[in-house]
Amino acid sequence: MPLFQSLPGFREFYPEALARRNHIFRLWRQTALAFGFVEYDAPVLEPLELYKAKSGDEIEQQLFSFTDKGGREVALRPEMTPTVCRMVGARAGSLKRPIKWFSVAEFYRYERAQKGRERAFFQFNADIFGEPGVEADLELIALLIQCLAAFGLTARDFCVRLSDRDLWFYYLEALGFDEARVRALLVAIDKYERLGDGAFKIYSDQFGPLDAGLKGKVLAFLQVKSLEQIEALLPSLGDGKLGARLADWRKLLAGLAAMNLAPFVEVDLGVVRGLAYYTGFVFEAFDRKGELRAIAGGGRYNDLVKKLGGPDLPAAGFAIGDVTMGLLLEARGLMPAYVQAADVYAVLGGEAERQVAFGDIQALRAAGYRVDYPLKPLAFGKQFNAAVESGAKLALIYGGDELARGVVKLRDLAARTEREVPRAEVAAAVRDFFTGA
Repeated sequence: MPLFQSLPGFREFYPEALARRNHIFRLWRQTALAFGFVEYDAPVLEPLELYKAKSGDEIEQQLFSFTDKGGREVALRPEMTPTVCRMVGARAGSLKRPIKWFSVAEFYRYERAQKGRERAFFQFNADIFGEPGVEADLELIALLIQCLAAFGLTARDFCVRLSDRDLWFYYLEALGFDEARVRALLVAIDKYERLGDGAFKIYSDQFGPLDAGLKGKVLAFLQVKSLEQIEALLPSLGDGKLGARLADWRKLLAGLAAMNLAPFVEVDLGVVRGLAYYTGFVFEAFDRKGELRAIAGGGRYNDLVKKLGGPDLPAAGFAIGDVTMGLLLEARGLMPAYVQAADVYAVLGGEAERQVAFGDIQALRAAGYRVDYPLKPLAFGKQFNAAVESGAKLALIYGGDELARGVVKLRDLAARTEREVPRAEVAAAVRDFFTGA
């Protein structure tokens, strides 16, 4: 009978791969905690209606959804945003603001597996609730940059492309488009980099061909790459909302510059994010070489908590995927070559020596040291080979002669030096070895 295979798009994490994944998760968590965020978790299975309420019926095509034994329509979570909005909304009155939460969790989407995209994947999610000003956007962009820079990535490796759906709304409304047409145009703009002029078919199928003059103005705004270009395009429109929004832009960019993060950030109004719930600043992180899909993305979604039944609560957040993140670290040579190493290896003589060593082994493990030993009797030579292969830095040698004299021999496996210590002092000697005392 052939071995069963894992399902397409679902990864298996053998020990070395899991160690690398945990390395990514550890640095994400350390960075979030340094920024004052607190960690939460949530159910992996949610009511299907939660995602329909956020994204509409079309989301079902991407879900692992089914009817459970209780007759409920449920789905494996494809993202965290609806869940965290539900959780925060349920206790918004008792949570101290700003609410700064993060999670590292697994998600599921029924999509075609390809480079940088799997059907089961992990994301780091960070969100701020209760802060309407650009201070929240600034904090999140700074966190995103540090979540990548913590691995040794620099401004030469990645950039954060910054845009603004509010600015697009104000600009297109000033050109005479109503809300329905604005939303259709934003869908087209989101796909323009990939489809070119073909992206506007989405708009023309609904509202007819786009006037050539208006299309030129849309494309001109789409090509904007700096605050100066925005300021040059807007005065002719004479819209007060645009002027106020420019002040937000200046404040955000000034804050990023003051944090010395300006080299990581590029203005790019071609980024609008495809999800309709975004309401303000949006951003995506990309590798500079353009070899990978987006590393991360997010933005402001002020109306979503209320839409899902909670209070009217401003919100913003982003997510980083582990698949593309791992590919980028591998490509830049920044993924450590992990070995599941022991700290200490106990080399044992006969059965009597084994029984004596067990007490020390257990005490050292209880103190937090990774201690290994041969489960079955082996010749001394094979045990020393096993000690080296385990990655241990220190060997504890329990031989018949040492046992008779009440001592244990410590061998520094790197320096190839040895010394003896009384059995009662083994734990202290190991501690001193690893602390350099």
